[in-house]
Amino acid sequence: MTTSRREAGSLATVFGGSGFVGRYAVRALARDGWRVRAAVRRPDLAGFLQPMGAVGQIYPVQANLRYPASLDAALSGADVAINLVGLLYKSGPQTFAKLHVDGARAVARAARAAGVKRMIHVSAIGADAKSLGNYGRTKAAGEAAVLEEFPDAVILRPSIVFGPEDDFFNRFANLARMAPMLPLVGGKTKFQPVYVGDLAQAMLAVANGAGKPATVYEIGGPEIETFRSLLVKTQTWAGRNKPYLPLPFWLAKLTALGTVMLPNHLRPLTVDQVRMLQSDNVVSASASAEGRTLAGLGITETHTMGGIVPGYLERYQPKGQYAHYRG
Repeated sequence: MTTSRREAGSLATVFGGSGFVGRYAVRALARDGWRVRAAVRRPDLAGFLQPMGAVGQIYPVQANLRYPASLDAALSGADVAINLVGLLYKSGPQTFAKLHVDGARAVARAARAAGVKRMIHVSAIGADAKSLGNYGRTKAAGEAAVLEEFPDAVILRPSIVFGPEDDFFNRFANLARMAPMLPLVGGKTKFQPVYVGDLAQAMLAVANGAGKPATVYEIGGPEIETFRSLLVKTQTWAGRNKPYLPLPFWLAKLTALGTVMLPNHLRPLTVDQVRMLQSDNVVSASASAEGRTLAGLGITETHTMGGIVPGYLERYQPKGQYAHYRG
């Protein structure tokens, strides 16, 4: 007779569990019967996670990557550790190096010391020690740090992750609502967006034993699109039709520098993001050939952008979210 996760009392600690990707990982684990410890800096703001599971199944705990003792406490008794902590742009004292490299190393070190059986580290397609962007370089350094501390860790590298709380489609839909035109940088750069729920299923699969230790899996969705085509789709789904302003990379970098004083949510792109746009962001041929993909983890039914994104971009429609119900 097989013992269920709930009966076994299996425990997963998810660092960054209250973030965009984290909430989907927590929900997927809980639905599978895992007890989930969401390790976050502000557990008082993570109460929304608890209704995703049974009473007492999900509980936020305080953890800060700069304080090893908090990591030790968060990982005590855990079977699986998942690290989702990262950032898309520098914010105050939070830098790429501190979170992507030092923080990743600290989690992996604490996980090994706690006797965790499986370590899952979520990085990004574009992680490369020779990347033009600091984001890509630090993601690569973080992967290396994790494997040094926890040699059997499984690395997941997603392309752009989309879902209701994403920072891609929402950002550009909001820009199309406010700006007279949309900046078009690297219009031919290719992306392979993946639905956040599919990424969560990949994490669940690895937690349950799928995937080879010390292996990097590249996670992309079923569609490959250029940056321009993604902006076109965004405008279509948001009911907007703003013209595009093509910008060469050098001018886009200057423009990004000119907006450095604005809040991050108002900036179209940062200099580092412009640099990352100079390289395609898709699953590599080698990963596909070697089975280091969603399919290789047993995830064969994936979601398209058209089946998910229009629903949450509806709120950017010129006449409001429910205008079509009024005829």
